[in-house]
Amino acid sequence: MLENLKKRVFEQNIALAEQGLVVLTWGNVSAKDEETNLVVIKPSGVPYNTMKPEDMVVVDLDGNTVEGDYKPSSDLPTHLCLYKQYPTLGGIVHTHSTYATAFAQSGREIIAYGTTHADAFYGNVPCTRELTNEEIDDAYEWNTGNVIAETVTDIEAMPAILVKNHGVFTWGSTPEKAVEIAVTLEEVAKIALLTEQLNSKTPKIKQQLLDKHYFRKHGKNAYYGQK
Repeated sequence: MLENLKKRVFEQNIALAEQGLVVLTWGNVSAKDEETNLVVIKPSGVPYNTMKPEDMVVVDLDGNTVEGDYKPSSDLPTHLCLYKQYPTLGGIVHTHSTYATAFAQSGREIIAYGTTHADAFYGNVPCTRELTNEEIDDAYEWNTGNVIAETVTDIEAMPAILVKNHGVFTWGSTPEKAVEIAVTLEEVAKIALLTEQLNSKTPKIKQQLLDKHYFRKHGKNAYYGQK
């Protein structure tokens, strides 16, 4: 079932490790099939160096396992919450990548200082509020999805978020795009930190330049790249 999607999800999970965005088993990629609305996700706690495409777990949008020998990722409810909130999403990534997670643990957004940032994110990458004790004790992973949805108003203009004290979630129309965003976010976080170390009073990019760089890659008038 969904063998091609399983292969793609497996490959993108491996890509997280190859890009240095995960260590041990700290991360996961999922994808939603447009036709069936089934979700394929990495199994929980299975090492990347032993994982195989057939190990991917297929679930429905209520979290019931449809196919798979392993338990799905413990972050599955967060993924499902986002897929239900945003039906156009085709892929979601979760990491604890070093620089972006440092911002998340600090409870800080990543300020748009320059054009590298503006090429992918239309404004500062936000950080969620802290979860309440009740949200942590009752349906923690689902409530993580809720606090993400509460924070992000436009999932296309802002395809990433920092979850306070936790880590990173990114998304896109495909799992490949979601991983690309995760790679970009980590680099942007690293550049932002170095920028602040060099000049703590650096102003954010001016709106006109932000608009120029974002919209030359996104939207109906985009002209970057080949057609």
